[in-house]
Amino acid sequence: MTALIRMRLVGYLRTGRVVAPLLACLVVIFMLYGGGRSQAGEAYGVSALIMFAVLAWQTKLLLDAEPDVQRRLALVAVGSARGEWAAGLLAAALAALPLIAVAMVTPWALSGIQGPVRPDDPSLWSGVAVGVWAHLIVVAPAVALGALASRAVTRTFGFGVAALVTGAVLSLVLGLRGSPMWWLVPPMMSITRRSADGFAMAGVATLSLQAALWTTAAVIGYARIRRVRA
Repeated sequence: MTALIRMRLVGYLRTGRVVAPLLACLVVIFMLYGGGRSQAGEAYGVSALIMFAVLAWQTKLLLDAEPDVQRRLALVAVGSARGEWAAGLLAAALAALPLIAVAMVTPWALSGIQGPVRPDDPSLWSGVAVGVWAHLIVVAPAVALGALASRAVTRTFGFGVAALVTGAVLSLVLGLRGSPMWWLVPPMMSITRRSADGFAMAGVATLSLQAALWTTAAVIGYARIRRVRA
């Protein structure tokens, strides 16, 4: 499986598909922080929300970089459908880490992060801690959404883009405060709101569990579709 993960990462890099998500990440960061300074938790919460869509898109690009015939050959080489699709998800998760690092570090170079302004504002380090959590916790749901929008599931480029956009939009709309269908989507909006208040173990644990449960359900669905369409 390690060789298959490495092959997919190398293929993603050599085809140049890595450039588009990287540029999108940089554009988002410069738009968020180029106009002024924000407190760490609030700024990173918004950044994580947007990175969710960027990472889902990157996952789709990474998984679609492999031709269908090559994917079937990889399935034969691994000897397990689970190993084949799991390698793709792990490769996408690893590819997400450099973009997370860019999203976390670049604002400091732009002087876009500031400490508390009012006495009741969370501390700078509390904001940084919750920002790290917010960016890392969105990786798994983003990878799951991107996998569900990949060509191996949707079969065509148009259906894949529609699935990706629909999933990202629903994550925002259904995740609004008071929505009765919040459980159908990963808690992106809640993560953003939580980040603005600083690091609090209770809220972080609850949202982490919700994100994990949604990701598990999405991956199970992905695995079943891949088993049928192997």
